Amino acid sequence: MTQALDQAATLAKTWLEGLDERKVNSTASLETLRSRFSGPLPANGEEPETVVQTLARDMQDGLLGSAGGRFFAWVIGGGLEAALAADWLVSTWDQNAALYACGPAAAVVEEQAGIWLKELFDLPRDASFAFTTGCQLAHMTSLAAARHAVLKADGWDVEENGLIGAPDLKVLVNDQKHGSIRQAVNFLGLGQSSLVQLKTDSMGRVLTSELEQALSEHKGPKILVLNAADLNIGAFDDYRTLIPMAKNTGAWVHIDGAFGLFARTSAKYSHLADGLQLADSWATDGHKWLNVPFDCGVAIIRDQAAHKAAMTIAADYIAPAGAARDQIDWNPEWSRRARGVPVYAALKQLGRSGIEDMIDRCCAHCQAIVRGIGALDNAHVVFDPQLNQGLVRFARPGDTGEEGDLYTKEIMSRINATGEAFFSDTVWQGRRAMRVSVVNWRTNESDITRAIEAAQWALQMDKVECVS
Repeated sequence: MTQALDQAATLAKTWLEGLDERKVNSTASLETLRSRFSGPLPANGEEPETVVQTLARDMQDGLLGSAGGRFFAWVIGGGLEAALAADWLVSTWDQNAALYACGPAAAVVEEQAGIWLKELFDLPRDASFAFTTGCQLAHMTSLAAARHAVLKADGWDVEENGLIGAPDLKVLVNDQKHGSIRQAVNFLGLGQSSLVQLKTDSMGRVLTSELEQALSEHKGPKILVLNAADLNIGAFDDYRTLIPMAKNTGAWVHIDGAFGLFARTSAKYSHLADGLQLADSWATDGHKWLNVPFDCGVAIIRDQAAHKAAMTIAADYIAPAGAARDQIDWNPEWSRRARGVPVYAALKQLGRSGIEDMIDRCCAHCQAIVRGIGALDNAHVVFDPQLNQGLVRFARPGDTGEEGDLYTKEIMSRINATGEAFFSDTVWQGRRAMRVSVVNWRTNESDITRAIEAAQWALQMDKVECVS
């Protein structure tokens, strides 16, 4: 009965051990992948080990090396060894981690993991929390609690009455917000018209005058969403100034800390997130800087009553846990995997000092990549990292802005095609740039050297083409 599992373990080890040598990019085309996996539903089954072997073979060149140390696109971590192994066990145990009754040990481990995260981030110890699929659902969970609280303060029970006829609720947002905030607002039925964009300064921080004006213009219920490291430059808002302003008007303050919340774990970078603890709710991802496998998000909410009112459900066949913690009281899912278990394992493997070292190391590596590539001919540092996010642009002498945009995409494509490193692009302040993001625990100095050399090769190709 375990032959397929043995096969999977062998294939997994081969994959991980080959990350340093394997190309980071996917080399199989869309047409090739579709041809491998398409076709009618088989009439007869195959042996499990055959299925696993064939699946791994056919997928291998269609996978990104995002678990490795040379992947700098988006904000995607790799799986710590203990977290990855724990995640395998979670699938094996196959507990429905929605109720204590369905998986007692899973409920208790998740409870402890949440306690440790609040301690790690130095957030209110009596806050409630939820492990979700990712920051998208962590935002939705947090903003559902916020919606409950601010409408209740205005005399409206949203869980009972819905939103038809409810007081006009506005969501004030940093104009560099992540798209998951927009999506969370949609999921909660508030609509895009509820969003009020707040302009930011050159460092991506909400202007005090912008918030002051927005607060004065809308007297009804309000939610303010601030950034803890935006995805382009790792910008942190001025919490000490903005949060008291908002809360003095009765607004709920939510922090998007998908990866930036981890700055609070480092003595070197914690100043960036100073005052963040004054907010009402926080969202982060475990599969980013904590390096647990997908999928794992975390919502932490100061007002336990609002959180539970927004999430809890009741049914005749669900027996309350009593003294134990039922995850379903804090999460939107009825059926869910025990995603708190890999978090517990990661925290146990690293400890506080290990997490701090990982954060500091990633930030140093990001700075080294940005400055190393930025020093090359026709490369320019657009934003020198203050955390783990930086921007580089490529432009030749005399290039217009539009030509620089195209050249930046071309050089980045060349770099990615080498398989030596993998980056993604973005638009910042109206211009195209290559984004450098480092959150992987595996990234080392050799990976940095290989990334810079790949960029150097990509830029030198212009000279080769001119000579030829």
